[in-house]
Amino acid sequence: MTPIQTNDDVLAQGLKPRHVRMLSIAGVIGAGLFVGSGHAISEAGPAVLIAYAAAGALVVLIMRMLAEMAVASPDSGSFSTYADKALGRWAGFTIGWLYWWFWVLVIPLEANAAGTILHAWFPQVAIWQFTFAITLILTVTNLLSVKNYGEFEFWFALIKIVAIIAFLCAAGIAVFGFMPNSTTSGLAHLYDTHGFMPNGLGAVMAAILTTMFSFMGTEIVTIAAAESKNPGKQITQATNSVIWRIALFYLLSIFFVVALVPWNSPGLVQQGSYQTVLQAMGIPHAKLIVDAVVLMAVCSCLNSALYTSSRMLYSLSRRKDAPAAASRTNRSGTPWVAVLLSTAAAFIAVIANYLAPSVVFEFLLASSGAIALLVYLVIAASHLVLRKKREKAGDVLTYRMWLFPGLTWLTMLFIVTVLVVMLFNAQHRVELLATGALTLLIIATSLVLHRKSHRERSVKLVRAHTSR
Repeated sequence: MTPIQTNDDVLAQGLKPRHVRMLSIAGVIGAGLFVGSGHAISEAGPAVLIAYAAAGALVVLIMRMLAEMAVASPDSGSFSTYADKALGRWAGFTIGWLYWWFWVLVIPLEANAAGTILHAWFPQVAIWQFTFAITLILTVTNLLSVKNYGEFEFWFALIKIVAIIAFLCAAGIAVFGFMPNSTTSGLAHLYDTHGFMPNGLGAVMAAILTTMFSFMGTEIVTIAAAESKNPGKQITQATNSVIWRIALFYLLSIFFVVALVPWNSPGLVQQGSYQTVLQAMGIPHAKLIVDAVVLMAVCSCLNSALYTSSRMLYSLSRRKDAPAAASRTNRSGTPWVAVLLSTAAAFIAVIANYLAPSVVFEFLLASSGAIALLVYLVIAASHLVLRKKREKAGDVLTYRMWLFPGLTWLTMLFIVTVLVVMLFNAQHRVELLATGALTLLIIATSLVLHRKSHRERSVKLVRAHTSR
């Protein structure tokens, strides 16, 4: 089933099963795992495993709810469309634009990260030149067809998976003491540096906030599957695999990191968790290896950001909540205007970084800080409403959320609790307030635009009636 269309501007079903399958497996793996996890470890110590387990459990539940809705009604607007149906047009409008904004900001950040790595290898080329070239190349491939996005993401994802499996194998060998030249082995670091939870439960809660955003991107598969030939099957398979993906890629990886190096090692923050462990294991060229993998990870994230932001903008346009031009597609079924508009917005953010006062760009970044939690909260609320509507209508659901409605309510309570913790955490308070301010602005814009649209429709109806 595809979204209801009113003209020929339809999306192509160009993603192959292997594209969606690989996207579902590795879509959650970003630079946050290879580098950013070091910050969470230094915050909570070995107990960071609890933080990752809690954040991972939340993602599993959210994906189950989202999959139930997506299997019943696949749509490129995904949760934005479901929020529209369940909570009202204002909710779909707000969460859609917030999500678009999140991924638009990801584009320049990931491009700059890739440019920084390449500049270190080729210092004669400026970072901004690499940043521009990478963004341009991936924009062009996204413009040509969705198949190109799928193909690029397939190979990016494969490299990430191979890298993680290689790391897990090497780390496992080191833990058992069979790694030659390694200066570390065993599991003692899980408890020998001020215990398993050295900074208390509060630090674990703070780490949950840090780890939560590492999982943003898991939901992309429900957007991408709408451009495959059997979306229901693809979404079901992807959701069923999310538990072992998080357990293998995140929990087992972080377990080996905190087992092999002390949680307060300066290298975890300065160099990243993977590089620190590889160096401790005596792996030659550890920095080069990690930089190469991180380069693939950020290019993958950039590729997905271009794809996801354009599809969300396309969906908003189809629902008349974005400029009508954004719904135009080319011969290959790609929403080319939406791709260009999203890329242009990303470049404007980059220009703001260079020309505007630093406080402006810092606010822009902070405004995306709590969007992941708001997206999850809206998904849960939408699921609660739509499931009851479908049960009342007698619809047969082929894919269901567990223990409805209790587990859905519990998930929403957990998200609200995390948001409250953010409010009282100095490190994350600014992010929450900035996201809140942006959300209120978008809601106000929605109400004004929709009221104006309703008034115009009413005037047209009156004129049509009086002209008879």
